[in-house]
Amino acid sequence: MTDADTPALFDAPDAIAQERMVEALLFASAAPLTRAEIQARLPHGCDARAALDALAERYAGRGVELARAGETWAFRTAPDLAALMTDHRTETRRLSQAATETLAIIAYHQPVTRAEIEEIRGVSVSRGTVEHLMDMDWVKLGRRRDTPGRPVTFVVTPAFLDHFGLESLRDLPGLKELRSAGLLEATPMEATTPEPEADDLFDRPSPEG
Repeated sequence: MTDADTPALFDAPDAIAQERMVEALLFASAAPLTRAEIQARLPHGCDARAALDALAERYAGRGVELARAGETWAFRTAPDLAALMTDHRTETRRLSQAATETLAIIAYHQPVTRAEIEEIRGVSVSRGTVEHLMDMDWVKLGRRRDTPGRPVTFVVTPAFLDHFGLESLRDLPGLKELRSAGLLEATPMEATTPEPEADDLFDRPSPEG
């Protein structure tokens, strides 16, 4: 964009103009944006941090809120209005116990290797379990360990935080809460317990259902 094509409001944007520009960028983006990505698209002299903070305050308590997940920002439906969207959401299948436990272990112990996941669970991890979580963009590769063999580690992604409405890993529920909700076994599984293959990563309806 040349100087001649630049709108007048870009010349010396005040606080309101900066909020409008950030609001437009977030609204038009198909994916959450980081503050750095927003800052890079704003005219010189703009303050993305201040604009984001102001927008978050302005949208607080409204039907649509500005939510932060890790380092990214996006507009989201207010949590207490989620029930209104029930009929319009695509029904998703629930993750199996094995996939849920693996995801929880990665979230709470990251960065964690496959061997460490297996040690915590007490059962071998199917080759498709972690790969499936990566395909969902909830898990990604972390740094290699500086140990013999230099095994890869796994960490959760901003998409994981965004999906579960978490601003950071500090917002994860306690382990006792997960166990009481049935999302984690109280004790490790027996090593002889078979792990589902990739096709069984989702719970299937019973024949009676």
